[in-house]
Amino acid sequence: MDKPREECGVLGLWSEEPLDAAGLLHLGLLALQHRGQEAAGIAVSDGKEFLVEKDLGLVNQVFTEERLARLRLGEARLGLAHTRYSTTGSNLRFNAQPLTARTAHGVLAIAHNGNFTNAKPLRDRLLREGATFQSTSDTEVMLLLLARLGHLSLPEAAAEAMKALEGGYSILLMDRRTVVALRDPHGVRPLAIGRLPQGYAFASEPPALELMGARYLRDVRPGEVVWVEEGELKSLQALPPNPAPCAFEWIYFARPDSLLDGVEAYEARVRMGMELFREAPAEADMVVPVPDSGIGAAVGYAKASGLPLEYGLYKNPYAGRTFIQPTQALRDLKTRLKLSPTSAVRGKRVVLIDDSIVRGTTSRHIVAMLKEAGAREVHFRVSSPPIRFPCYYGIDTAARKELIAAEKSVEEIRAFIGADTLAFLSEEGVKRAIGGPVCLACFNGRYPAGVPVEGEKLALEIL
Repeated sequence: MDKPREECGVLGLWSEEPLDAAGLLHLGLLALQHRGQEAAGIAVSDGKEFLVEKDLGLVNQVFTEERLARLRLGEARLGLAHTRYSTTGSNLRFNAQPLTARTAHGVLAIAHNGNFTNAKPLRDRLLREGATFQSTSDTEVMLLLLARLGHLSLPEAAAEAMKALEGGYSILLMDRRTVVALRDPHGVRPLAIGRLPQGYAFASEPPALELMGARYLRDVRPGEVVWVEEGELKSLQALPPNPAPCAFEWIYFARPDSLLDGVEAYEARVRMGMELFREAPAEADMVVPVPDSGIGAAVGYAKASGLPLEYGLYKNPYAGRTFIQPTQALRDLKTRLKLSPTSAVRGKRVVLIDDSIVRGTTSRHIVAMLKEAGAREVHFRVSSPPIRFPCYYGIDTAARKELIAAEKSVEEIRAFIGADTLAFLSEEGVKRAIGGPVCLACFNGRYPAGVPVEGEKLALEIL
């Protein structure tokens, strides 16, 4: 894919009364499927039994009726769930989450979105001290840190472990009694809190809360630890907040109906499109979004420019996921499997809107398709700045050598993709559209939560 790849989605719930925890978590995972499509897992407990089911695949591939039935405890009151894209560690079953361990806290489960930038030195230290690891995911580092803090309560242990961790992350923990939610001091990765009729729920994005029957309350604050104790929501500010949430959540990753840190994703995308027109107007006849990633910004560009919004590209809803094909010719054809031009572009000057350009290959194919379909001109507008640096906080961007903007100027990118003109939204335009502090590290290389000594995705697989 010529896009930043999915991150992960996390879910949790706690209830005073027994409920179908597995069924609710399964529904919530479906709302977070876009965040990770490699593996899925659910853990549930009734206070005594602790059951876990997880495997590689999409949510509905993993959780058949038979598998969900194995998770249905009659008195289940709490649970965690996770949908994964591997940003650290291979796509193997033993890396699927929730990860579990038997510790002084009892059975402990963890679901993690993000990356620890100091995972390797921490893991190396724990190995020297005699710890054993069952996975190659950085998530297990947190689990082993918690296991060594058994003299503290689980929320206190989580707060203490946060002092040793660097990077961008949102985490849910569960023992047999409670669910704990925490977020890094920069709030890089999102995490929302919802109110169930008899309890609380936590999710990477609010639409998952709504599917679980929970009412959105607020977001976990940067550096905060939140947990449920005797039916009450408790909070501890573990680390001083220094907010820098990931701008790409609003640019691309979050569902358009999500509310993140008080800012609606769709409205932010519309504002990005309006800012893009102000910064880079084009003489054209229509605005065409690249579906679905460019729709919000295209609406904003059309509003600001007065040009009509036309669906000049058809997205095949049955294409499903496309994986890397064995030949270049087949890799090129996968774009045509997903997208094809409509007659709306024939003889027209088109402003083509997308949210980002990573390698440029897909953009090149789309421009060529539009021109083959009769578009007179294609003016490419991108509702984010050029991506010049990799992300170390839970988004799997390409290596820097594969990022076209790291190697080429805007004019060179324009020539490569074959557009008549090309312009990107500025960093200031992104900040104005979102309306608050954000992490822009993939654009400018300024990383608020540090960088790993070894940035290799599979670094923890090497001893």
